[in-house]
Order: sequence, then C-alpha cells, then structure tokens
Amino acid sequence: MKKLSAGFALFVALCYPIKPVGAAGLSEGVRQIYLQQKDGTEQSIGELVFSAAQHDQFSYKVTMNHHLFKDYFLSMKEMKCLEGPELWCFIPYPYEQPRTVSSEDFRWLEHDLLFMFKKPEAFGANFWNGIYYKMELTENGIRGTAHALDLNLLASPPDDLSQPPVGEFDIDSADLEKRWLPFIEIR
Repeated sequence: MKKLSAGFALFVALCYPIKPVGAAGLSEGVRQIYLQQKDGTEQSIGELVFSAAQHDQFSYKVTMNHHLFKDYFLSMKEMKCLEGPELWCFIPYPYEQPRTVSSEDFRWLEHDLLFMFKKPEAFGANFWNGIYYKMELTENGIRGTAHALDLNLLASPPDDLSQPPVGEFDIDSADLEKRWLPFIEIR
C-alpha cells in the first residue's frame, strides 16, 4: 500500500507542479501602479494591462495618469513631475521595444517606468539622478526598489532594440533613506 501511495504522490507532483511559496504567477488583466514612500504611503499613478503572449510571456501596456503630474520645463524639455520633498519626474523610454515580461524578467517594464528626481529649488534637470526600479514578483504582485541610473545612457538608441540596454552593471544602489519614493508596486 505504501508503494502505491508513494507512486500516486509522485504522479500528482509531476502532473501538477507546485509554485514556490510567495511567488504568485502573472496573469492577464488590469493592475494599478503605485509609488510608495518610506512610510508605506502610496499613490496610484497609472495602470498596467497584461495580455498573454508566447512562451510564458505577457505583453503589456502602461497608461500613466498624467493629471496627477505637474508640467515642468527643465533643461529645454517638458517633463511631467510629481511634487513632494523632491520632484519625481517621469522619463518615458524613448525607443521602440517589445513591451513583454515574464515571471522572471521585468526588464522592459523597468525601462518603461523610469524617473528622475531633483530638489524643487535646483535648476534644470540632472539626468544622472535617474531612478530605475528593479522589479520582482511577490505574493502581492510586482514590487520594485529604486536604484540609481545615469539616464544619459539613453541619450542615443541602443545598437540592438530587441534587448534592454540597461544592464545590471549600469545601475547602482540608491540611498533609499534620502529618496522620496523608493518603492513601486503593481497589483
């Protein structure tokens, strides 16, 4: 009887793989995008729509709620910024890209949610003050933590538009205690 039970358990395990604890899967549908302060206060800034694609991937569309952002003219460029202890300016990724993600790879979405911070009294835009949210799947959705990125890296198009140009060696840790909105959540 023990052999039969063990064989049945093995059969069930092979037919119905168990997801790792704490890792919810991606699925089609509409999600809200929230920027979070250190104390957990959050603000919805837009929505993300996932659609099933090929090979365990999802295509997505980001729609920002630009009514929440104020217009600023910084360094000869119009920017949409959230106002707080810092200006948190949305920097749209400027080049064509496939807009796909998987449970293990959020790089294109990370490129579509770039920001730049600056002190309200500072003059102009300092593109070396870029924010790149490195994202991972959690049991509550997708969570990103702010990293530092020199956005001047994106001043010219990458050689290969099918690969995300920002890599792990282009981003640095950010001083999260000094940043106004160190986290992003999509749920």
